[in-house]
Amino acid sequence: MWLLDRLLRRLVRRGEFGIVDHDGRAYAYGAPDPELEPVSIRFTDGRVAGAILRRPELGTAEAYMDGRLLFDRGDILGLILLVTANHRWEDGAPHRRGVGLADRLRAWLTARNRAQRARRNVAHHYDIGNALYRLFLDADLQYSCAYFTDPGMSLEAAQEAKKAHIAAKLHLKPGMKVLDIGCGWGGTALYLNREFDVDVLGVTLSEEQLKLARERAAAAGVADRVRFELVDYRSVGGTFDRIVSIGMFEHVGAAHYDEFFGQAHRLLAPDGVMLLHTIGRFDRPSAGDAFADKYIFPGYHLPNLSQIVSASERWRLIASDVEALRVHYAYTLRHWLERTRANRARIVELYDERFFRMWEVYLAGALAMFELGGACVYQVQYLRDRWAVPLTRDYLGETERRLTEGMPRAAA
Repeated sequence: MWLLDRLLRRLVRRGEFGIVDHDGRAYAYGAPDPELEPVSIRFTDGRVAGAILRRPELGTAEAYMDGRLLFDRGDILGLILLVTANHRWEDGAPHRRGVGLADRLRAWLTARNRAQRARRNVAHHYDIGNALYRLFLDADLQYSCAYFTDPGMSLEAAQEAKKAHIAAKLHLKPGMKVLDIGCGWGGTALYLNREFDVDVLGVTLSEEQLKLARERAAAAGVADRVRFELVDYRSVGGTFDRIVSIGMFEHVGAAHYDEFFGQAHRLLAPDGVMLLHTIGRFDRPSAGDAFADKYIFPGYHLPNLSQIVSASERWRLIASDVEALRVHYAYTLRHWLERTRANRARIVELYDERFFRMWEVYLAGALAMFELGGACVYQVQYLRDRWAVPLTRDYLGETERRLTEGMPRAAA
C-alpha cells in the first residue's frame, strides 16, 4: 500500500479522496473541489493495492467487480471522474511511458483484425442478448453517440437529431442505393428509407442484431428495400451511391485501414458520398485500455484524425467535411448509465451482480474519457468527386431543419 500511497499523493490534487486498507488504516488525498464529489473506498484484502498499481484501469475495475473494492462514500463514476479530473487532457497530462510487454503485445494484436477474429470480437459484445440493450438504449436502439443540439434534450430526441445530422451529410436523393457498414439493429437504415425513399443494404457480424433488424424491416413492410446481411464489409460487392458507417471503424483495426478505405473506394459510385462516424482521439492513436479490451470490446482501436485522413488520402477520397463531436458522447453516456442503474435488478436477473458492475465500469469509464480525457467522435464526409455535394454547407442545415421540425427538445 505504501507505493500506491506515494503515487496517489502526487496524482490527486483536486477532490477529496480517501482509502481504508484491509488492515483498517486510513489514507486521505486531495482537497475539496466544488466540481467533484468526495469519494471514499475500502479494500477488503491486501492484494487490491498491488493489482491497481500493476494495471490501474484493469486492477481497479476487477476489484470493484469482485466486491474487493467497496465504497463508503461516492460511487464508481465519482471515483473515475475524480482521478481523471486530476490529469485532464487539456491540462497537458503527459502520455504514459514504459508501457508493459503485455500491453504492447495487446496493441500489436489489436491492429490485426482479420475476418474470423472480427466475427469473434463482435459476438463477444453484441451477441449477449438484445434484452440488455433495450434496457438502456433509446427505443430505436441507437448504440452510438447522440447529437445534442441542446444539453437538456432527451436521449430519444438527441438520437433522432443524430440520424438527421448524418442523413444531411449524406445528401440523399430518392431511389439511391445506400450501404450501411455496421448497421446495428437497423434503426438508421430504416430511418433513411423512410425519410428519403432510398434502398439500403445493412451489413453486420452480429447474429442477434441481424435477426432483430430483419424483423423490424418486415414489420415496417420494407424488407424488399431495406435488406440486412451477416457479412464482413470486405466481402460486399456492387456499387452504392452512398455509404454510411456509424460506430464500426473503431473495430476495423489499424492494420486494416488501407483495406477499409480501398473497399469503400471500390464500392462507392464515382459521384458518391460516404459518411464515417467513429470514436477517435485528440492526440495519438490508442489501442484502448486493458479493461475494455478484455471485457467489453476486444480488438478495438481509437484512431486520431491524422491516422484516418492519411489512410483515406491514398485512395483519393476527399475529406470534404470534418467535424469533431467533443462532448456529445459524454451526454449520451450519462443517459445510458442512468438507465443502466435504474434497471439494475433486471440486469442482475439476466446475468449477475458482477456483470452489472462490469457494465457500470464500462459506461462510467467511457463517460470520463469523453468528458475529461482525450476521446471524441469524428464525423468525416468523403467524396470521390469534388462536385458531388453543393458548393457551400447550407444544404446541411436546411435538411436537418426539415427532418427535426416540431421534434421535442426538452428532456423527458
